[in-house]
Amino acid sequence: MSGGRIQVERRTDAQSQGVVVITINRPEALNSLTREMIVDLARVFAELSEDPSVRVVCLTGAGRAFCAGVDLTAASSVFQGNAFDNEHESPVAQMAKCSFPIIGVINGAAVTAGLELALACDILIASTKARFADTHCVFGIAPGWGLSQKLPRMIAANRARDFSFSGKFITGETAEKWGLVSQVVEPERLMAVAIAFASTIAKNHQKMVKHYKRVLNDGLGMPLKEALQMEQNRAQEYYATMGPDAFEKMKKFIASRSAAAEKETKKPSPAKDSSRPPRSRM
Repeated sequence: MSGGRIQVERRTDAQSQGVVVITINRPEALNSLTREMIVDLARVFAELSEDPSVRVVCLTGAGRAFCAGVDLTAASSVFQGNAFDNEHESPVAQMAKCSFPIIGVINGAAVTAGLELALACDILIASTKARFADTHCVFGIAPGWGLSQKLPRMIAANRARDFSFSGKFITGETAEKWGLVSQVVEPERLMAVAIAFASTIAKNHQKMVKHYKRVLNDGLGMPLKEALQMEQNRAQEYYATMGPDAFEKMKKFIASRSAAAEKETKKPSPAKDSSRPPRSRM
């Protein structure tokens, strides 16, 4: 796809089955997006959304950037095409249709359209080298993948205005303080941490993971009172579809997870490094 510009890796090891890693692979251009790459990325998410074996997707970039936005040297083919108003060619629209969680693994710069891809993810884990910016106002480009509406709902309107009107860059640590990012880790640990977290989700009850994602996301667009009623209605619908066999499977699943948790707690704690001097207390 796009000469390997959008790469898909299905994890096959026992610990991370059901985890898929998508890599935007144009590092020489900081993973800036051509029209062909945008359409291919949308197609990949559309195909994965139809695959019942996929439990979690991690989206990242090759090299030192997550995604630097749209390739401005070919901007007219993107902005005057269908990549923003045709959901079949929009990665963000296809990501919104995915029932499984999407983890954005932000390894470097996530700028403008790259930031919009990040905001389309359910969870963000960032490297200490990650940088975020909205440069729509810098270059005179109108947002079309939801940034102007999602960002103020995530970090508050005044902060979003400050960030977007100025076009300034913020670090991963700042993004974490703002609640945009769940955690920030060293670059060399980033993918391992993301895969481990994705694997934790993949081991959970998949019907409930998908149910929870749908309820949570749908409720964000409602007043609280309506959202609470929706949650109750969906819960009743969920349990109404369960017969005796389903409840028996639930009991077995809970027992297996409880046994695994008990086994984990019995593991010996790693030995402390006695060579390190004790921390001084002020």
